[in-house]
Amino acid sequence: MHVEHRVTVPAAAESVYELLADVTLWPATFGPTIDAERLSLHDGKERIRLCALANGTVKTWVSRRTLDPGALRIGFLQELSAPPVAEMGGEWVLTPAGDRTEVSLTHDFRALGDDEEALAWIAKAVDTNSHAELAALAAAVAAPAGAFLDFTDEVRTSTPLQEMYDFLYRAAEWPTRLSHVDSMDLVEDPQGVQRMRMNTRTKDGGVHTTSSVRICTAPSRIAYKQTETPALMAAHAGRWLLRQDGDEVVAVSRHQVRINPDAVGTVLGPDAGLAQAGELIRSALGANSLATLNAASAHVTGAGRG
Repeated sequence: MHVEHRVTVPAAAESVYELLADVTLWPATFGPTIDAERLSLHDGKERIRLCALANGTVKTWVSRRTLDPGALRIGFLQELSAPPVAEMGGEWVLTPAGDRTEVSLTHDFRALGDDEEALAWIAKAVDTNSHAELAALAAAVAAPAGAFLDFTDEVRTSTPLQEMYDFLYRAAEWPTRLSHVDSMDLVEDPQGVQRMRMNTRTKDGGVHTTSSVRICTAPSRIAYKQTETPALMAAHAGRWLLRQDGDEVVAVSRHQVRINPDAVGTVLGPDAGLAQAGELIRSALGANSLATLNAASAHVTGAGRG
């Protein structure tokens, strides 16, 4: 089956291309995308791993992409598809139109066993996600300067890497381990895919409720995407990354946030701007991340583990 979706966005083609070319920005740009990782890049040939929601189900696959900034085209072909997809490929094509850009997103796909029911399932997922992605792309390129945040916090520790990972992975136990986590509901199915709903307490005593999907890849990576965010955030995605550095473990928390400009005045007052919203978000998320990493570092080996 071949399908095409189109949208015209209010930005120069080069700016649109840059956003599409950098897959690490996708979780905070496209609603269905939970995690995106560049595996390799050489001479315009790229391998990426994507994890996204398809008809509400978490799917992960590996794709090869061909990047052509001169022609404003990005082709993709899934190297390893997730059932019921047998084959999937397509292309992003950008056409300048004055100060706007016409974006075409095509997909060509086949279902396992050429099953008609599976093909209909794939077609629905592609249509739903393509509409969502093109709408999100238009919103992202139209957002004012300062509406996107990308920052990290880091802790170096002598705590073993596996101990650090276990603390982050066992988020169901956070309400008894972290003072800023008020409550947590967590379901894991299948192994490594967690859906969680968390109430986080703020410095002023308020409580924010967030829902997230987490992809846990032992022993060094947990990526998450919030599917329900506080009002100030249009999108929030993050990663917990661990690596060994000699006798120490480097634990990194990375946040990518798109601020909701329409909510700034309502939440912070009529005189507030994006800069104030960004400072507040940066401070709050950074403080919670560092509190979590420091608590993991100080956690007694073996406590609370089964």
